[in-house]
Amino acid sequence: MPKLAAKDYMDAYINPPEYMEAQRKKLLEAQQQRKRFPAESKRDVIMFLLDHAPLERWERDVLAIVRSEAYYFIPQMQTKIMNEGWASYWHSRMMTQRVLNASEIVDYADRNAGVMATSPGQLNPYKLGVQLYRHIEERWNKGRFGREWEDCDNLDHKKSWDMQLGLGLEKIFKLRRLYNDVTFIDEFLTPEFVMDNKLYTFGYSGKTAMFEIESRNFQEVKRKLLFQLTNFGNPIIHVLDANYENRGELLLEHEHQGVDLDKNYAEATLIAMERCWKRPVCVATELDEKPVLLRWDGKEQTETPYSG
Repeated sequence: MPKLAAKDYMDAYINPPEYMEAQRKKLLEAQQQRKRFPAESKRDVIMFLLDHAPLERWERDVLAIVRSEAYYFIPQMQTKIMNEGWASYWHSRMMTQRVLNASEIVDYADRNAGVMATSPGQLNPYKLGVQLYRHIEERWNKGRFGREWEDCDNLDHKKSWDMQLGLGLEKIFKLRRLYNDVTFIDEFLTPEFVMDNKLYTFGYSGKTAMFEIESRNFQEVKRKLLFQLTNFGNPIIHVLDANYENRGELLLEHEHQGVDLDKNYAEATLIAMERCWKRPVCVATELDEKPVLLRWDGKEQTETPYSG
């Protein structure tokens, strides 16, 4: 908006500095928006490179294969806990009830314990999956679901609750057909399961320079589990601007959701992206709660403050 003509003593009143500065910023943002390509951020980063990067034919073919394979594995990524848990459930059931004799059970149990082992600070999808299937099977066999169960506040009564419905196997077959990892965890994780399996959330402590237990609260554990499964545990990255600062640089944006990028992975990814884009590549993110811009220009990695 142009500045209105005014006498010196009236200028601050007719053209308030705060208002003029706000209008200047709006105009600048509008100009940048008109110049920005793509007009809207793009989630499919590899597809954007295939469409717009100056790739050789063989490079395009390789990148297309990588993208196609990544999409092929998405269904498996969406059901990893359920798949591994389902395989473990039936493997254990067949081996202990149908296949092995008494002299072989101990050897099987020893090897299976290795598969089910959980390292500190790591999620074992085999163990979480199979234990949750068994938990659900027991609940539906004993009738530990529905309004009557939820409304019961007598802990002793709940411990001995057994309506002998025998619906457990039918239930896990049904949810196996209809659910993915996110809906599986969201609907069937219970406070009892979290307590019995000693689940907890953890984080890095600046005071001790170590990872420590943060909470054993059910809602916190559930929230953290669901968060880890969002986008299959990978950071969400968008193509924001293919002509950043009018220099032909590629600007990516990390959708920060409380977890910083692994800096080593980020830098390696920028190197790979620059090889495709043939120009410097940047990613806007947050590190240690500060907005930063990580950039690789083909020779040097830099980290600078970022204001958007």
